[in-house]
Amino acid sequence: MKKKLTSVEFTDNPELSARLDEIIEQHKDEKGALMPIMQKAQEIYGYLPPEVQKHIAIKMGVPVSEVFGVATFYSQFLLNPKGQYPVSVCLGTACYVKGSGLLMEKLESELGIPSGGVTDDGKFSLEATRCIGACGLAPVLTVGEDVYGRLVPDDIQGIIAKYQG
Repeated sequence: MKKKLTSVEFTDNPELSARLDEIIEQHKDEKGALMPIMQKAQEIYGYLPPEVQKHIAIKMGVPVSEVFGVATFYSQFLLNPKGQYPVSVCLGTACYVKGSGLLMEKLESELGIPSGGVTDDGKFSLEATRCIGACGLAPVLTVGEDVYGRLVPDDIQGIIAKYQG
């Protein structure tokens, strides 16, 4: 007989886990509570790592696939941690045709991380994104709220330098 899980072991701060459990307990019997609980979990952790998704599923009595489905369907949910300066490269059609793939390669090299990664110092994270609606400026990348357009790979080092100081 398969043993039913009642929680997930966290390797993080037990105080954060306790906060999450408190939120789940307060709302788990409410209709439509999954999304608000996931939003609160993301506020606590900064993103929704797999063990947090699994913990929510177990405590809510829903399949992990349901939690993951919500997390991947809605763009507000983050599956990877973000750096102090999140860098997003548009890989939509217009940007890609104008060289955004080369920008991504240069950023991976400059930052020493792959897409989806965070630098060891937590300063930068790197993500591929789809169209951000600035096709006239293609290829485009963002650093936080700052938008940079009409870029070539040689522009990357100067852009990153602005945020390192």
